[in-house]
Amino acid sequence: MMGWLLCSSRCAPAVFRRSSFITLLPLALLLPALRVSAQLLGSPLDCQKTCVCASNIISCSKMNLTNVPIALPQYTAVLDLSFNSITRLRAEWTPVKLSRLESLLLSHNSLTFLSSEAFVYVTKLRYLDLSSNGLRQLDEVIFEPLEHLEVLLLYNNCISQIDRSAFSNLIILQRLYLSQNQISRFPMELVKERSRTENLRLLDVSSNRIKALPLYELQALPAWIKNGLYFHNNPLPCSCELYDMVARWNQKELSSATDFRVNHTCVLPGHQKEKVPILDLNMVHLNCSEVRIIDEEAFLEQFLVLDCDTRQKDMVKSWALPGNIPVPLANKTTVMLPDGSLQIGPLQVEDSGVYTCYATSDSFNETLYVTVVVFNSTMTGGENLKTAYTTLIACLVSVVMVLIYLYLTPCHCTCCPGQGLEKNDPTDSLHSSTVSISQAHEELGQERGEGRGKDFSYRHVGFLQPKDQLEQNGRLNLISEKDKDWQEDKRERRRSDAESVSSACSDTPMVV
Repeated sequence: MMGWLLCSSRCAPAVFRRSSFITLLPLALLLPALRVSAQLLGSPLDCQKTCVCASNIISCSKMNLTNVPIALPQYTAVLDLSFNSITRLRAEWTPVKLSRLESLLLSHNSLTFLSSEAFVYVTKLRYLDLSSNGLRQLDEVIFEPLEHLEVLLLYNNCISQIDRSAFSNLIILQRLYLSQNQISRFPMELVKERSRTENLRLLDVSSNRIKALPLYELQALPAWIKNGLYFHNNPLPCSCELYDMVARWNQKELSSATDFRVNHTCVLPGHQKEKVPILDLNMVHLNCSEVRIIDEEAFLEQFLVLDCDTRQKDMVKSWALPGNIPVPLANKTTVMLPDGSLQIGPLQVEDSGVYTCYATSDSFNETLYVTVVVFNSTMTGGENLKTAYTTLIACLVSVVMVLIYLYLTPCHCTCCPGQGLEKNDPTDSLHSSTVSISQAHEELGQERGEGRGKDFSYRHVGFLQPKDQLEQNGRLNLISEKDKDWQEDKRERRRSDAESVSSACSDTPMVV
C-alpha cells in the first residue's frame, strides 16, 4: 500500500507535466493564427489614439494604418482612411453591413488589390475615392454592388486595363475621374447613346496614353455631355478633323475645351514627335480651314428642326421667333417638340431670321441663337441632281457636234487633199467655166476701151446642160451627141468640157 502511494507520488509530477503540455500545445499553435488574423483584420477602432470620431464621421487619416480598423459603428456615414499604408482591400474588411455609409476615402494608400466582394456590405455608397494608389486593372464585377454611387475617383493610378462592363451597373453615376493613368483606349461605351450611363455628366480621361479618338461619334454627342468630356494631355496625332472638333467646342464655350485651352495639344507627324497646341493647326502647321458656325439654310415648303443644345441636362426651354416674339401655342407652323427643339414649316420667305432659345435651371441659365435663311425657291436635292445631269448631257452633245463638224464635214477647198482642178460633178465644171469667162471678158473690155475710146458691153453667159437645151446664142452646140453618155465615160466628159470652154473664150460676142 505504502509502495503504491510512493510510486504514485513519484509518477504524479510526470503525469501533470504531460497533461500541461497537451493543454498548452493548441494555445501555442493558435497564437500565430491570432496574430495573423489581427494583422489581416486590423486593430479595433480607437477613437482616442488612432481615429477621430465626430458623430457619424470617422477619420483615421495619416495614422500609418496597414488595415482597416474593425468594429466600426453601423451608424458611420463618412469613413476617411486616406494617407495610410493599406495595400489590399479584402472582402472581410468589414464583417458587418454598414447600411448608412455614404462616403469612403481610400486615397494616397498603396492599394494594389481590390477584392471582387470588397463593396458587398457598403451598397449605399455615393462617393468613393480610390485615387493616388497602385491599381492596375478594373475587373467586371468590382463595382457591381454600388448601385447608388454618384462620384468615383480613380485618377493617379497605374490603370491600363478596364473591362468594358466595369461601370455598367453604376446607373446613377455622375462623375468619373480616370486621369493620370495608363489608359490607351477611349471608353466610348460610357458616353455612347445606347450603352452610356444616363446620368454621367463628367468623364475625365486626360493625361493618359490615348492615341485615337472617335471624332465623328464625339461630335454627335449632346452639348451637355461634351461640356464635361475632358481628354487633354493625350498623345493624339495632329489632324484637321481634330482641330475642327476642338475649335467648335471652343466656339460653343464648352468647359472641357475652354478650361484647358492650353493643354489641348497634339503630336505632329515625324521623328521629333513635337507637341503643338491643337488650335494653332490652322495657322502654321497643317493650314487647316478656319471653323465657322454655319446658319441653318432651307427652301420653301420644307420643314426644319432647330436644336436647343444646352451645356446642362434637364433644363427648362422656351423659344422666341424673329423679333423676340414668343411661340404661339395654337400656331401650327411652329411646334415645340418634347426634347425642347423647335419645328418650323412649311417654310416661307418671311420665316427667315434669328430664333432664340432660353434655357433655365436652378443653378444655370443659357441663351442660344439660331439664324435661319429661307431661299425663295422650292428647289430640292433631287431637282439639283437632275439639273446637273441635264447640263452634263448637253455639254457632251455639244462636244460631239463640234467633233463631227471638224472631222466629218466634206471639204471643197483646193488646198484639201484629193481636191484639184478636175471636178467629178459637171455642175461644178460649169460654174468654174462661167467664172473664168466673166473675168476674161472684163479684162478684154478694159483693153479695148483704152485702145479705141469706146465702151463695149459684154454679157456673161452660163452654159446650160446639153440635154436641157441643144442650141445657144442662135448657133448649134458644138458638143456631139456622145455627151448623153457622159456618166459612163469620164474621159469623154472631160473632152466636152474643154470644147465648151474653148467656144466661150472666142472673140465672137455672145448675147442671151
